[in-house]
Amino acid sequence: MRRPGYAIEYDFFDPRDLVQVKYEMLREVRAAGATVTEATDAFGFSRPTYYQAERAFQDEGLPGLIPKKRGPKAAHKLTDEVVDYVEKIVEEDPSLKGPALTKRITKRFRLTVHPRSIERALARTKGSSVEFVGELWLG
Repeated sequence: MRRPGYAIEYDFFDPRDLVQVKYEMLREVRAAGATVTEATDAFGFSRPTYYQAERAFQDEGLPGLIPKKRGPKAAHKLTDEVVDYVEKIVEEDPSLKGPALTKRITKRFRLTVHPRSIERALARTKGSSVEFVGELWLG
């Protein structure tokens, strides 16, 4: 936050609270009549960030200003179909390990998957009869 005196004028203001800072930036434009450029300069944000915050606030109110988790929200490569396939082939051949499984997944589904991702996906599968211990797949 770069606005001189703002933190002094309002003792409730916490410049480390991202939700409050974005709200105050929006309020600066609406209530104080500042331009978007003035407000973004004063609060240290870009204009696109202002417009994203404005839209989020219009759509969701104050909770819309809470930062969202970034990145994938669920497994996007290891779908149920892929995990079912892995469970099936491991049950058929328990000696298969991560690298061999990734090759089979790549061949069948044209996906590149890390062996650790397979391990995590199998661990998430409720009632999976396949267990990974160190370098060994146990069926």
